Amino acid sequence: MSSSPPEVTIVRSLLAAGDGFVSGNLLARELGMSRVAVWQHMEKLREQGFAFEAVRARGYRVAGRPTGLNAALLTAYLPPGPDTLPLLLHDQIDSTNDEATRQLSAGREAPFVVMARQQLKGRGRFGRVWHSEANGNLYASFAFRPRLPPGRMQTFTLWMGANLCELIANFCRATPALKWPNDILFEGRKAGGILTEARVDADEIRDLVLGLGLNVNSSGVWPGDLAQRAISIAEHTRSPVDLNRFAAALIGRVHLAYARFVSGAYERSFNELWTRYDVLCGRTITVIQGDRRFTGTAGGIDEDGALRLKGDRGQTERFRAGEVTLAKT
Repeated sequence: MSSSPPEVTIVRSLLAAGDGFVSGNLLARELGMSRVAVWQHMEKLREQGFAFEAVRARGYRVAGRPTGLNAALLTAYLPPGPDTLPLLLHDQIDSTNDEATRQLSAGREAPFVVMARQQLKGRGRFGRVWHSEANGNLYASFAFRPRLPPGRMQTFTLWMGANLCELIANFCRATPALKWPNDILFEGRKAGGILTEARVDADEIRDLVLGLGLNVNSSGVWPGDLAQRAISIAEHTRSPVDLNRFAAALIGRVHLAYARFVSGAYERSFNELWTRYDVLCGRTITVIQGDRRFTGTAGGIDEDGALRLKGDRGQTERFRAGEVTLAKT
């Protein structure tokens, strides 16, 4: 008998069959319930946007599936087993980062991931609003308890951003760009951002939340000045993304990248992976820190993730924080 929720087991079995059929008797035996109970669970799935084809003496197969995030479908795409991150999926929430923090504060075992179809108070760096409508985009926060010294975390956001770009490149057949420290771009327009928040106890990171806002399938109807600055993956590739399959791949990639970071194994490939997607290197940029501005040529990042900037007098400065603007070309 499957240990997964009945809807997940049904979807996973039907997806594994591809274009083939799965008999109702087989599903009933796998779930340890009656054919009537199986049918009732399939009715719940139909209400969520699934469509099933039923043929007498052959069984069922999937004829249609939800295009928006769906807990059963997303979980069915994840490999079963104890290492899979638990998923909390909300229809609407204030902020996935805030919910992950609340869950950690309440003692929930980490790691886990919080996702939402819509955020009411999504935010990015410097407290800026992140447009988070229910329009086929992805809003996710990953919660960890790394128990690492704060000094170890300087390259964490950069490493995770590079892994996200690698996932997008492989999954979507697209070429994203990284703008230090946390922006994902296509065609010079922003498709995603990462917000990392941590709580520190004495000399170690106790709670760590990696938040991600990624424009995946939005149609390009952006409010106000976002029309000139924002873009989605689907806009760039001119093809919709299978959101649930992508979300499952994202969970797996983040989990693996986190494990490599904590073990230190990431150091062997970090610089090469970042350089592959770095949009700033060799270009004239301005780094803004409060009222101060520094203009020069970007020279990549150092081993600690600081941005190198070569000034007009040949001197090189390093920045661990700041906002970057890119010169027009």
